[in-house]
Amino acid sequence: MQAKQMMLGLMASAVLGGSVAVGGYKLLEPDRSTEPQSVASDPNVRYTSALRNSTYNVPEGLNFVAAASAVTPAVVHVMTEYAPKVAQNDAIRMDPFLRQFFGDDFNGYHSPQRGPQVGSGSGVIIAANGYIVTNNHVIDKADKIEVVLDDKRKYSATLVGTDPTTDLALLKVNADNLPYVRYGNSDQVKVGEWVLAVGNPFNLNSTVTAGIISAKGRNINILSREDRMGIESFLQTDAVVNPGNSGGALVNLNGDLIGINSAIASRTGSFEGYSFAVPSSIVSKVVDDLLKYKVVQRALLGVNIREVDATLASEKKLKSLDGVYVVGLSKGSAAADAGLREGDIITEINGVKVNTSSQLQEQVARFRPGDKIKVTYVRGDDRKTTNATLRNSAGTTDIVREETAATVEYEGAKFSPLSRQEMSRLDLEGGAKISGVRGSNFRETGIGDGFIITRIDKNKVSKPQDVKRFLEAAKDNQGALVEGVYPDGRKAYYPIGQVD
Repeated sequence: MQAKQMMLGLMASAVLGGSVAVGGYKLLEPDRSTEPQSVASDPNVRYTSALRNSTYNVPEGLNFVAAASAVTPAVVHVMTEYAPKVAQNDAIRMDPFLRQFFGDDFNGYHSPQRGPQVGSGSGVIIAANGYIVTNNHVIDKADKIEVVLDDKRKYSATLVGTDPTTDLALLKVNADNLPYVRYGNSDQVKVGEWVLAVGNPFNLNSTVTAGIISAKGRNINILSREDRMGIESFLQTDAVVNPGNSGGALVNLNGDLIGINSAIASRTGSFEGYSFAVPSSIVSKVVDDLLKYKVVQRALLGVNIREVDATLASEKKLKSLDGVYVVGLSKGSAAADAGLREGDIITEINGVKVNTSSQLQEQVARFRPGDKIKVTYVRGDDRKTTNATLRNSAGTTDIVREETAATVEYEGAKFSPLSRQEMSRLDLEGGAKISGVRGSNFRETGIGDGFIITRIDKNKVSKPQDVKRFLEAAKDNQGALVEGVYPDGRKAYYPIGQVD
């Protein structure tokens, strides 16, 4: 009898334990039912930048199954292809003076053909109609971009826009009803919280790793080396991230996107304990800007700052180690107009405490030129608050918009603007691509169709209109030297006399 009672007790415990496990799974499983996607300025863009409330209770019997199964279908493998780099002797071969004597196929200047180079990374679908966010360094200067979904579907991708200052890029594929990940609120993420990294390390598709948030607001000086305007306020985790994970998802246990995995701290090139992700608060703002304006709106407070430490506190006789110390202000900046002075200590932006330069950068980076923010600072023994209207890099409050240059016809040839992808691939800031040379007055110059003019004499060519303007001016000087590059990277120079 006692044995029978014991058996019944064990069975009851098993049933209760199973119920708890199923209930815990349902608590973890995110609601993916009917949330509509908001519409951006383009009615064909279905996308929401809302940051979901990330507060949730982690049940006993923790597992990662629900989050992994929800997110994995929306993380793609980004495949890139690059044209082979042109050797220096190819640039020499293109010299128009040498061509007169030797021609293009002279063996002394002909380099062997090489196949295209390839690369890969990860990306995250953030809208059902094919918008994908990834890292800028994953697709930088790529000639061809393809994405492969978890279910093995493959699509060609177009580059919508990039932001090197945050190492983010936005892609678009021609598809609909795709699985996508919704933004979580990276501000609510806590140190010690469990997270998952999803990506394609070493071409191992759909790999999921787990870890915790190790730190927030981390600056590792990886972007500032490339661009002094680089914004670094990374989420640091110990989830395993390796080459190929770049551009992949960092999610909480709700399956909400809280970051884009971007870098690792390593002396070998492989994971050695820590990885870094761009927080979703920055990702959502950058993507919004690229969708609405084609360029990222960078707002500036206009202060040079130094983090407060024991040395600075002793030197300046400061009473607290909180905040960041204002070393200087730009003339006519938002900070100067708001009444800030050298020696002030900024402690909060819109009520959020800032103790490091990366924290200050992250808070300001969420806004656009013309937006007002509340700056709390300490001056002497007084604690003050002021409103600052943020400026762009030109010192105005105007929204910066991408200049759309139209095709220009001049002397029988057509000069067209470059696409963003062409500029990224060739590392150009602008230029004008020529076509229809044979039927134009440029047919005797040696210029080939597709040549991109980047400079005429000492004048930089940013758009097609510049070509007409500078060549017209050069007629008075009996000609000009045209400098540029072909789509395969070959540089060339062409002397042009009077065009008639």
